[in-house]
Amino acid sequence: MSDPVESKRCTGCEQILPLASFAADGNRRDGLQVRCRQCVAEYSAVYYRRRREAIGKTVREKVDVPPGRKLCRACGEIKPHSDWHRNARASDGLSTRCKACRAVRGRADHLKRQYGITVAERDGMVADQMGICCICLAAPAAHVDHCHKTGKVRGVLCFNCNSAIGKLGDNPDTVRRAAAYLEGNSWKPTLVAPGVYQLPS
Repeated sequence: MSDPVESKRCTGCEQILPLASFAADGNRRDGLQVRCRQCVAEYSAVYYRRRREAIGKTVREKVDVPPGRKLCRACGEIKPHSDWHRNARASDGLSTRCKACRAVRGRADHLKRQYGITVAERDGMVADQMGICCICLAAPAAHVDHCHKTGKVRGVLCFNCNSAIGKLGDNPDTVRRAAAYLEGNSWKPTLVAPGVYQLPS
């Protein structure tokens, strides 16, 4: 017969278990819960499911994950801990989403925050441009271009073209003069008054 001081009967599974199998409960005479930790966990899972279903929310199914791996709730894949960023505030010390899903979410958040567009809208613009930069018509369209004054998105360019028009100050006249220069039509300003120059038409 088990020593009653060292063990206790669980009212859930009716097993006699060591006292360490019961969580503390200050309201009980012996200072322990009447159900063992396993029964409490199972009851909590059932109660959680019923409560979530009652308010119309989905219930996450428990997934057995091998040691050293974690399930990403975003992509549904089980990946090694090396595929996760660290998060000291999390119970397992890892982020809630894997690195790949965090990168996707980060790009989506950047597009919305910086340009006010969604990934689908950006992809639609790229498709309309047949996937290529709408200035050089050669390199892949990868960088969203916008007017720095109005914030309006103009298109999706390659890195070189996006950088070039930015360095030319987004000024159409400057870009036209650069084009004329490249075509061999170099010009010099004409001095019409002290400190006043006339530009060629």
